[in-house]
Amino acid sequence: MPSDTLTVTDNRTGRTYTLPITANAITATDLRQIKGPDDAELISFDPALRNTATCRSAITYLDGRLGTLRHRGYSIEELAAHGSYLEVAYLILEGDLPNRGQLESWQRELGRHALIHEYVTRFIDGFRYDAHPMGMLTSTVAALSTFYPEAADVRDPTVRRRQILRLLGQVPTLAAFAHRKRNGLPFVYPDLELSYVGNFLSMMFRMTELRYETHPVIERALDVLFLLHADHEQACSTTTMRCVGSAKTDPYSAAAAATAALFGRFHDEAYEAVIAMLVKIGDPEGVPAYITETARTCREPPGFGHRVYRTYDPRARILREHAAKVFAVTGRPRIFETALALEATAANDAYFIEQALYPTVDFYETIIYHAIGFPPEMFPVLFAIPRFVGWAAQWNEMMTDSEQRTYRPRQLYTGVGARPYLPLTERA
Repeated sequence: MPSDTLTVTDNRTGRTYTLPITANAITATDLRQIKGPDDAELISFDPALRNTATCRSAITYLDGRLGTLRHRGYSIEELAAHGSYLEVAYLILEGDLPNRGQLESWQRELGRHALIHEYVTRFIDGFRYDAHPMGMLTSTVAALSTFYPEAADVRDPTVRRRQILRLLGQVPTLAAFAHRKRNGLPFVYPDLELSYVGNFLSMMFRMTELRYETHPVIERALDVLFLLHADHEQACSTTTMRCVGSAKTDPYSAAAAATAALFGRFHDEAYEAVIAMLVKIGDPEGVPAYITETARTCREPPGFGHRVYRTYDPRARILREHAAKVFAVTGRPRIFETALALEATAANDAYFIEQALYPTVDFYETIIYHAIGFPPEMFPVLFAIPRFVGWAAQWNEMMTDSEQRTYRPRQLYTGVGARPYLPLTERA
């Protein structure tokens, strides 16, 4: 029976070291015992932390090779088929699915925090008329730390939970207000008799009617979209939440940093690029030529190829089914026919198979958002709203983890050696 250890021989010195393996990982600090001729401790070099675990977490399990995604042990397929976003949000935070009484109490708690301070409304009103809603969301979330100074007491679990409730309750309001501000529309305040998603749709789209009525298929589709984005292990934005939070930063400031990370070009450009690609292809008849050109130029088309999944993104399969239901209500857009043809053709194309280019969650959700009536600038915001629960859960988990320290990675210095200082008059 082999031992769970790794034996390493340093060919510079001829010394041999035995490193323990736990959960298929070695501890980076164990490398310190390996010292070169200059007595410098060995460190690992891993740009972007692609092969480095920075924490232990019990929240989300992801296996990109098999296309597996689970929250607290429940498969994303089962949760999307039978659950709601608020159930999954409770699960991610509390560790178990709620019973009926817990769910009703959870909904009431979030509802009580849906209203925002009137001065936050004035803050939003101070942005330029054309400000991007994601920029407004990032800024206003950060500003919440000035409205709730008690949030700085991150060691108190009661205080932490109160801030998490405020974040989850207020973020949909902040997001909808950012959209209304950009479009010169009056703010629509929360309607607590509506569901979490129904209330968000009301704040987004309500005009002169007394109450906004949304089609149940549309509401369910957006609820599933929120559910699918609740958490995704240590994504860039989640790691940012943990990195900033490791300095014992309040959750609003840390969540603002995570929102900014999500507003990077990989996410922001992906949505608009998918629509642009499908429009460029034109119709299903144009797909073969596009596939051929993609393979010839060795490109990675928008909406295909995930940085983690090496097979079909399980969330994309779920959305393909919901897309058909949504389009039965909104009308079936031509680009959906093109999308289906593109996916079917790519599934049998040698280049796409070799490069593991399968549809990502962006592929179908972009078309769904477009059909519902969300403007493109709101797409990254829609990605962010449900992810706040994942960020909050990861931040809260980190606060109780005795292994965690303030993030302080090492670097490999590539600059020049020591140089003497020259007075200004002597510099060339």
